[in-house]
Amino acid sequence: MSSDNCTLTNHNTESIWKKECQFEKREQLKNDINADVVIIGAGMAGLLTAFLLKKKGIDAVVLEGNEIASGQTQNTTAKITSQHTLIYDNLLQKFGREKAHLYGMANEAAIQMYADLINEYNISCHFERIPSYVYTKDDVSKIEKEVKAAEECGIKAEFTADTTLPFSIKGAVKFINQAMFNPLEFLQEVTKPLKIYEHTMVKGIEDMVVLTDGGKVKAKEIVVATHYPFINSPGYYFVRMHQERSYALAISNVPMLDGMYKDESQSGYSFRNYKDMIILGGGSHRTGENSSGGKYENLRKAASEYYPESKEVCHWSAQDCHSVDKIPYIGKYAATTPNLYVATGFKKWGMTSSMVSAKILSDKISGNKNPFEEVFDPQRFEVTASMSGLMDETKHTVENLILKKFKIPETKLDEVPNGHGALIEEEGHKIGVYKDIEGQVFTVLAKCTHLGCQLEWNPDELCWECPCHGSRFDYTGALINNPALKSLEREQHN
Repeated sequence: MSSDNCTLTNHNTESIWKKECQFEKREQLKNDINADVVIIGAGMAGLLTAFLLKKKGIDAVVLEGNEIASGQTQNTTAKITSQHTLIYDNLLQKFGREKAHLYGMANEAAIQMYADLINEYNISCHFERIPSYVYTKDDVSKIEKEVKAAEECGIKAEFTADTTLPFSIKGAVKFINQAMFNPLEFLQEVTKPLKIYEHTMVKGIEDMVVLTDGGKVKAKEIVVATHYPFINSPGYYFVRMHQERSYALAISNVPMLDGMYKDESQSGYSFRNYKDMIILGGGSHRTGENSSGGKYENLRKAASEYYPESKEVCHWSAQDCHSVDKIPYIGKYAATTPNLYVATGFKKWGMTSSMVSAKILSDKISGNKNPFEEVFDPQRFEVTASMSGLMDETKHTVENLILKKFKIPETKLDEVPNGHGALIEEEGHKIGVYKDIEGQVFTVLAKCTHLGCQLEWNPDELCWECPCHGSRFDYTGALINNPALKSLEREQHN
């Protein structure tokens, strides 16, 4: 099937996928309806779940607060791989061979499911089978351990120091027969038969009734696929996860690579081809912890160093949820919610994790046993593997929690230069101030509307971010990312 709507635009702050692909607009929910299954969130996980349910003869309604694939899905680097950095040695040590093997096989199966769907429906989405590498410039012993661990988990892996990277490395672990694609081209076809309501913000769930700003939806089964779960209790995902941001450039006039690459170090870079371009990624940090900025500039310096003749096509950023034990939460939202499900905590591997989620959840809803569901069960929460991470998340939340009153610090606005944002303390209160390049002032209460954590300014994105749970707001205070559901308190200045 062709992707006739995929035409290049000129907005250089959109991802390369968004620059090239547009979706048909869907209507907003404007009345009360009934549905067998309601899926909240029209990203890759939610849409694939709806699609697989439809293949089983079960119709689902998808509710999206913004537009189709407008969140993390449009900002992914779109690697379809079971190579989730150096994870298999860690999984073997913490969970044992059986669960580590099932984790690997679930993700390998996800790659094949993409290939099968793309072939079955003749989807044109630049899908390509290609090797994936995790490399190191320093400690080769990590790579050697991961090769052995991956093989023990049933994945074909090999050690190599021979790559097409523009610099030398100590070694890399290579997974064969992985894949990459254009995720929005893929979803253009997947979404065609689905019932999707856009610009329909979900406000809550009461007794299996989904409450939105346009109507109520009574459902038999509900899937929360909102990237970060917005229901605090039950589930308590806000103490079991944190969010991280990363940055990417698409650059042209570069030589092509033989595979997808990622540095095992968080400070390193990732690489993949797309058409005649390379997507260069890096700059990871916990959301709300980028006060110094400079992430895009660092990527541009790396691009200039590694590919001196390269030209920037566009740049963008992404946000990822990380569980405390590094395994996604896929299954029942809580032990007490038999008909409410969740899919979250994908880290940087949302493409395979979305397919794993869709398969597990569609099987559960249709009454079928899935061989991988135990590994991803949100109620697993093994104390030996997770408690230290849970304590870290809880500590981070408590340290950043504030409850302040809103007050405009008029006397200190001159301290903020044009084009900058800052926190100003006035009589013990923290106020977020941003001045645009013309000097117009935007003032917000620097307290997250989710659980009250103090927000921090991200100069690369011109937005306020929550270091506790990852909610984000633009400089005017408007909500960008959940789990918060409300915008910030704000004051207009002339």
